[in-house]
Amino acid sequence: MQVGFAQINTTVGALKQNFDKIVEAYNKAVAAGANLVLTPELALTGYPPQDLVFKSRFVPETWEGINHLHRRVGSVPLLVGYVDFNPSPTGKPFVNACAILQQGQPIRKVFKTRLPTYDVFDEARYFEPASHQEPFELAGRRVGVTICEDIWTEKFLKRELYHQDPVANLIAQGAELIVNLSSSPFHVGKAALRIAMVSELATNFKVPFFYCNAIGGNDELIFDGNSFVVDGNGQAVASLAAFDEEVAVLNADQPTNRFVEQSPDEEVYRALVLGVRDYFLKCGFKTAVLGLSGGIDSAVTAVIAAEALGRENVTAVSMPSQYSSQGSLDDAEALADNLGIQRHVLPIKEPFEVLKGQFKEVFAGKREDTTEENMQSRLRGLTLMALSNKFGHLLLTTGNKSELSVGYCTIYGDMCGGLAVISDVPKTMIYRLAKWINRDREIVPVNSITKAPSAELKLNQTDQDTLPPYEILDAVLQLYVEEQLSPEDIIKKGYSPETVRWIQRHVDSNEYKRRQAAPGLRVTSLAFGIGWRMPIAQRYLR
Repeated sequence: MQVGFAQINTTVGALKQNFDKIVEAYNKAVAAGANLVLTPELALTGYPPQDLVFKSRFVPETWEGINHLHRRVGSVPLLVGYVDFNPSPTGKPFVNACAILQQGQPIRKVFKTRLPTYDVFDEARYFEPASHQEPFELAGRRVGVTICEDIWTEKFLKRELYHQDPVANLIAQGAELIVNLSSSPFHVGKAALRIAMVSELATNFKVPFFYCNAIGGNDELIFDGNSFVVDGNGQAVASLAAFDEEVAVLNADQPTNRFVEQSPDEEVYRALVLGVRDYFLKCGFKTAVLGLSGGIDSAVTAVIAAEALGRENVTAVSMPSQYSSQGSLDDAEALADNLGIQRHVLPIKEPFEVLKGQFKEVFAGKREDTTEENMQSRLRGLTLMALSNKFGHLLLTTGNKSELSVGYCTIYGDMCGGLAVISDVPKTMIYRLAKWINRDREIVPVNSITKAPSAELKLNQTDQDTLPPYEILDAVLQLYVEEQLSPEDIIKKGYSPETVRWIQRHVDSNEYKRRQAAPGLRVTSLAFGIGWRMPIAQRYLR
């Protein structure tokens, strides 16, 4: 079977825009010889629509779009994801649906059976699961239609979450192949995980699988595409682009050998570029501003922004104080020159002295401490927000996941911003990204990579005055945050009890900061934000 894949970048709620993309991709796939065309999960509405589904006209207008699509298709069936009303009088009000559209045929529907309600997913809030599945006769074959989670197995989910097995049910009813409409968010290693899972399913059931995934950024989530075909022997035989839209026709019997291995560093970089580009495009922003300190975090953020938005749309600002080194200023200048972005130098030394003077009597007898350090950070936040307001720039924050995890950041200071580009990127990964960026030529100044990291908020300060070495910090954070191991279990792995307890206390006690942070782009298996639901007022493990 010649299956057309419409790996398209849809925008949540943009029903007309998404409709046009679907029609264009369908026509292109049919012209290329497809006898069946797939779109991603909820392609017409965008994924995830979240509480937009409760708007009184949202689902009726979605259904109108399906009817319009039905009038636009020809004899080649189109499978398109959308939100429909639950036809049953009981249960949740809506269903996660796929419409099978074909000229001269009534609209046929498939509803999603397995509704993920974990990590970034909350589908049980909106949707009622399907009660049964059955194959359809499409293009002369009995096709089993599944939607995203319907094909995820307990081995890859780590536990048995569901009572029904849609794939097994469809095979038992004579399905000769399985298609899957998916909106599977990216994290490092996710593309390989999907292929391994589907290959195992195909091996077990002896049928080919056609997996069509979404592409693009929607708020914190990034969808990487990487659609693929696995033959009935479990061999991955064809794939589509990573992090790019593509329309192609693939056949399980005609291997294309299009698989392109990407390193984890390249995956993360391309994901962040896509996430920034789409956040701006879909929110209506055109230009960005960010603080450029000369350190590695702001350098990597600037590189990503320049590639995502174009160098002419990125403004960098250096805001030296009396504690800023000349080396850092030189590194910031070199980075801006290498990227070709505009850079302003707006010192905060004088405003800082004025601000300290305002508190001279109130703070009398008190030594300088983190209060004065945070004043500098907040003056920089004020400076950047002024530029954001005056010129309509979106302010990008430059804090990494290691810092955000333990609260090594300042509310209303370096946390000011509209998008936290690298807030899910650990510091050790930032170093790897910088080296990957420099793989062909020096873009990030070498000194920014090799010098001891420092906030430069007091004399001779380094991050390791306060934090454990980043190699240890990131390793423990991986275990405590992403794998959610207890401090006792982490200590058993050989880490210092004092270090583990320090990290645990600081992660737990800084939830209030993370709640006030700008939305960040997810690239790890568990990010702060939509998939992280920890209480602020809690005493567990403290």
